[in-house]
Amino acid sequence: MTITNAPKRRSGSLAKVEARQALGFASPALVGLALFTIVPVVLSIVMSFFDWPTFGERTFNGGANYARLFEDPNFLPALRNTIVFTLLYVPLSVVFSLALAIGLGPRIRGRGALRVLFFIPVVTPMVANVLVWKMLLQPQGLFNGLAQTWFGVELPNFLADKNWAMIMVVVMSVWQGIGYNMLIFSAALEQLPESVMEAARIDGARGFRMTWSIMVPMISPAIFFATIMTMITSLQVFVQPQMLTGGGPGNATQPLVMWIYNQGFKFQDLGLAAAGAWILFALIITVTAIQFKAQKRWVHYEH
Repeated sequence: MTITNAPKRRSGSLAKVEARQALGFASPALVGLALFTIVPVVLSIVMSFFDWPTFGERTFNGGANYARLFEDPNFLPALRNTIVFTLLYVPLSVVFSLALAIGLGPRIRGRGALRVLFFIPVVTPMVANVLVWKMLLQPQGLFNGLAQTWFGVELPNFLADKNWAMIMVVVMSVWQGIGYNMLIFSAALEQLPESVMEAARIDGARGFRMTWSIMVPMISPAIFFATIMTMITSLQVFVQPQMLTGGGPGNATQPLVMWIYNQGFKFQDLGLAAAGAWILFALIITVTAIQFKAQKRWVHYEH
């Protein structure tokens, strides 16, 4: 009996030692997670129910901050701008990235260099990209200069016109992010089984028919992933409108994150900013859940 239990006790002791060692190795990451994620999240929930100025006395006000959101004249326009940006940016980014990935197929010479060229804006600082576009779009910029020189036409002041400002923010954002999704789609396209592609060619599939009926369904998991990630980043857009238009003209390009930033760091109302942040979180979770629910109808996980 003693001989039988001895290996079990040694095994149990070894498991405890390994568990303590694993906890020791994971402790730095766990401490970082607690300090920089869990604590701020819990604190933001608490702040959203308080009148919480940066300096001064903090008082509990229940759900008054959430009621104040809809009384603020800039909150609903900011929410509308965020939704408009997302509705324009996500489809354009996914479609152009997919078209680019398909276009840079194996028959294209120098496709590696072209991929690097299109990926460069992804890794260069966003601020630098925005400043370049700002110089291009100004009335004294390159676009207006070429239009006047070649066609004798003066272009509108894109960044100061409320009908053009949001479009230019979307165009710049698509240009900046197109390389990331292109790489995802390129990797998915290169994994397509050649036997299936050859069978489709034998059946007469060519061009658009091959792309729409064969390739797109087979890479639908990659399209779903890219759509989810692009949607989440677009709902959190901040730098592009902040640097390109400053949220203007008026509040035509002010997204929800910029409104939260202004409330928290410009007007020192951290409770109201926290309430706005949780509305944004609820929006992201809701849209993501809808996408996961809908993906069962169009995403195919088996070839």
